[in-house]
Amino acid sequence: MSSTIWSVDEHLDDILASVRPLEPIELQLPDAQGCVLVKDVVVEVALPPFDNSSMDGYAVRVADVEGASEEFPAVLTVIGDVAAGSAGLADDQVVGPGQAARIMTGAPLPAGAEAVVPVEWTDGGTGEGPADGMRAHADAPEGATGEVRVHRPVTAGAHVRKRGSDVQPGEPALAAGSVVGPPQIGLLAAIGCSTVVVRPRPRVVVLSTGSELVQPGEALTGGQIYDSNSFALTAAARDAGAIAYRVGAVADDAETLRATIEDQLIRADIVVTTGGVSVGAYDVVKEALSSVGDADEPGSGVEFRKLAMQPGKPQGFGSIGPDHTPLLALPGNPVSAYVSFELFVRPAIRALMGLADVHRPTVRAELGSDKALTSPAGRRQFLRGRYDAEAGTVTPVGGSGSHLVAALAQADALIVVPEDVTSVEPGTETDVVLLR
Repeated sequence: MSSTIWSVDEHLDDILASVRPLEPIELQLPDAQGCVLVKDVVVEVALPPFDNSSMDGYAVRVADVEGASEEFPAVLTVIGDVAAGSAGLADDQVVGPGQAARIMTGAPLPAGAEAVVPVEWTDGGTGEGPADGMRAHADAPEGATGEVRVHRPVTAGAHVRKRGSDVQPGEPALAAGSVVGPPQIGLLAAIGCSTVVVRPRPRVVVLSTGSELVQPGEALTGGQIYDSNSFALTAAARDAGAIAYRVGAVADDAETLRATIEDQLIRADIVVTTGGVSVGAYDVVKEALSSVGDADEPGSGVEFRKLAMQPGKPQGFGSIGPDHTPLLALPGNPVSAYVSFELFVRPAIRALMGLADVHRPTVRAELGSDKALTSPAGRRQFLRGRYDAEAGTVTPVGGSGSHLVAALAQADALIVVPEDVTSVEPGTETDVVLLR
């Protein structure tokens, strides 16, 4: 481990300077979810592609229903049906004076028609009072003929979705750098795109180390604890946008750990370990990885550092394997591991995705505690807190201990105490990193 004390910013800058966005690939729409677009997507077909009805009702000419009321309805001859998915009326049919066509939502507006009267504004062709819907065509095909009484006037274009009113051909649909989420996939499908060129979601392998670790669901014996870090960090990697693989806890044996990591490199764009990076006699990650940067793999190697931060002082970073896969070695205490992930691993994942902004949002908020917070001189402290956006305050949750998992589960923010501050009084404004 280097004797140099690194700042949080220096360590993060070193990581981000070493991480390059993944190479673009072309994916089918369902597989592109969560990925980042590499180039702009331009609309090739208008959306909607034709004038269509936004209501179930009757396509009419405006002049024919002018002044219509329930007392003096406009009586129109129904010349046919226009259903969604159909080409419309026959080529020789036009909605002429005194005529109407029964039309369904999404159906193309027939020639001659200028607007759509909702069926609720008519008698539905029954000759009775206002209708509350249309009878199914299969049950009453005669509904497409006969007469309809219209009880209210409409203006030109009423209840009509005009061609290109959403997007026009040649307009940008999505810009490069956009994350492909459900609405974006919907838009891409709507304009006819079946594939997109994106940077793939990074594959993150997460593994815990420690002979004391037992998988949840198994019985604990003397000196054992449940492995929570690998579960929390795998979930955090997925939350960051990655495809994450959790590896069962590895015992404190350097050769076993080295072999396990090497086996995982085939499916890893980044490797995250937790535990074994401090100064103990059994800190296996340091033992296993300090020697990987040998002559066979020029440029590779993992450096172990001390950072001026709390929690999370011991950290490791470097690359491993023939493809120089980035590896971040985090501390083993649960809070230290999670805070370190948020500060260093999440930005690295977002950088691999090709995102311009890789950081969690940071806001200023007033400290809402009952007493002053203390912090060690020379270290940037990250305390768990709950942020109240409406009040503009943040309240500490739990103590500063790096083992307090329960407090971490209640927090939605990190309270940042700078290196040159040793006490923060209630009401003081401070930086807050939002975690949700």
